[in-house]
Amino acid sequence: MKSSAKNISLNSYDDIFSTEETREDEKREKVTDMPLSELHPFPDHPFQVRDEDSMKETVESIKTYGVLVPAIVRPRADGSYELISSHRRKHACELAGLPTMPVIVRNLDDDAATIIMVDSNIQRENILPSERAKAYKMKLDAIRRQAGRPSKENSVQVGQNFQGKTSRDLLADNSPDSSTQIQRFIRLNELTPQLQQMVDDKKIAMTPAVELSYLKPEEQTLLLDTIESEQATPSLSQAQRLKKFSAEGHLNEDSMLAIMSEEKKPEKNDLTIKADKLQKYFPKSYTPQQMEQVIIQLLDGWQKKRQRDQER
Repeated sequence: MKSSAKNISLNSYDDIFSTEETREDEKREKVTDMPLSELHPFPDHPFQVRDEDSMKETVESIKTYGVLVPAIVRPRADGSYELISSHRRKHACELAGLPTMPVIVRNLDDDAATIIMVDSNIQRENILPSERAKAYKMKLDAIRRQAGRPSKENSVQVGQNFQGKTSRDLLADNSPDSSTQIQRFIRLNELTPQLQQMVDDKKIAMTPAVELSYLKPEEQTLLLDTIESEQATPSLSQAQRLKKFSAEGHLNEDSMLAIMSEEKKPEKNDLTIKADKLQKYFPKSYTPQQMEQVIIQLLDGWQKKRQRDQER
């Protein structure tokens, strides 16, 4: 069986290759061709399977080379099997007209299956913020249950030590995001579905979205009405003020409208260079004002030289 081809894009590699560790595990496990009709999706699977360009590339790769890396599945009570990984590969097999796909059967409990499911998908490109949010929350809850700790709906504690690793380490394992960024994604689960969709659609940026996640559900509903009436989404500064008013119990229709109707300040575009980086180029007697004057003069000369070069 061929293992690769020069004309396969990087996107399709995401769907047909796994980590070296996974491949080593597969060598020790039995691979079975299983009918697609017996394979069922993971419950509450957070990652959408979309028919986009990368899916077309995966279908073409599977038509040419087959499925090079087996899916991981676990038995269900009714005798069929539940996909842990490879939901996209299964869909690609369906589009390619294949009746079966190779799988490895593992007896996994819910928490172990959840962690593998998240880790096997989270490295993909083009994952929506809401998908990351749900996936990271599912993994965090599974880690806590494995450690014998209750899941807390609105808390992301990351300092406890679980068998030599903190939950911060475990949550960030096999993830492209830092533990701090993961916590920010998890906060998005506190947004209403409509606001989550606006984050996915890039109508609300990630940083203000995290601030808005601290608003009460009824305040978020009111915010949606205000966004529609004002035809504007909150900036970071506005989101921070909305959060502060909410925490103080002062956020209502009038205060929200007042904040949202304010003219947004333009983003600062300042450039700061530390003095210690510049000092070596100047006599010790030079003041910051003198250094600035020399820098401006040099930049003026550089600009005039560029203009002369362009006119030649």
